[in-house]
Amino acid sequence: MSTFIEHIVRLTDHRDRDLLELTLSKALLELLPVSRIVIARVMREEGESRWLEVARLDAKGGGRVIDPTRIDFSALVKFDDAPDRVKCLALRDRVEIAWAGAEGPRITLLPLFSQLREEDQGVLELHSEAPLNEAHLLVIDSMCRIYRNMYSLLEFSDRDALTGLLNRKSLDDAFYSAVLEDMNELPGTRTSENLTHQERRHHVPANYWLGSVKIDNFSLIAEQHGRAASDEILSRVARIFSNTFRTYDRLYRLSDDHFGVLLHCPDEALVLGAFERFKSNVEKYTFTQVGRVTVSCGFTNVLADDSPRSALDKTVKAVDFAKRSGGNKACSYPGLAQRGFFGVPEPTQEVKVV
Repeated sequence: MSTFIEHIVRLTDHRDRDLLELTLSKALLELLPVSRIVIARVMREEGESRWLEVARLDAKGGGRVIDPTRIDFSALVKFDDAPDRVKCLALRDRVEIAWAGAEGPRITLLPLFSQLREEDQGVLELHSEAPLNEAHLLVIDSMCRIYRNMYSLLEFSDRDALTGLLNRKSLDDAFYSAVLEDMNELPGTRTSENLTHQERRHHVPANYWLGSVKIDNFSLIAEQHGRAASDEILSRVARIFSNTFRTYDRLYRLSDDHFGVLLHCPDEALVLGAFERFKSNVEKYTFTQVGRVTVSCGFTNVLADDSPRSALDKTVKAVDFAKRSGGNKACSYPGLAQRGFFGVPEPTQEVKVV
């Protein structure tokens, strides 16, 4: 069995927030007399909240780790259908469920995060054959503190300071770690650094999409109204961006007024619908100093031979086409390419549904 110190080293050795829950689960499973560890996070889509079990590991082996970008939101447990988890979040304290007497099996729930931020809500669920004692609870508290510290540090390094969205570096990391097809091992056990270039090019599923957004006439707005006004626009557009797309879509500020989104979706019409909603939400918003602002959007499906740069270049071409067409539009790069707007028409790409 690994020692407490060894698990601390593993937990602090990460540079990817998506692997922290898996590492925390493995550590607690080895350090405590528990039969199962579950980490459940709150996911939101169009105002509805549900529970996603991002990690579920059993002491006897087996379990699963879920990539949030690939979930079927409608299949998740509704928020209020897990009252013990809801109670744990509301109390921000430990909740114990015993069903066979005071000394019998139980489930112990603890808040995953110490502060209740809307975007970071989750519970740690430990299944045991007997009550956990004070020494066990101290181990849990210590490991969770380290987890939270690492989560905050990695989040800080991954985020744009002005908008709170993920930064350009995060897109490169996520493009490989989140977009690669499931391999014959737990998700997250191989990082982009472990993969050869050839492996990267042949493990990309066709139902990931990358999109770009640029604010129409942003340079002119900044020149006429100044830095304060342009920063307000960037912050507000980022907030609308976050409120429009799903909590498990990855949202980025790539540069200045260039925003991006990496999402998993089986149908191009649904992707277009999301960008149309976002475009409409921006258009309806009244900005304090400049009034009405519009955005141009472009998106493409991610293909097996794409890199982050090549896929992003396609989305920018679609955005530029939208801008040349008057702005305030959402354009599909595959659709424009098939119609010959970028040279020789490209063959129709079949979108794989999984």
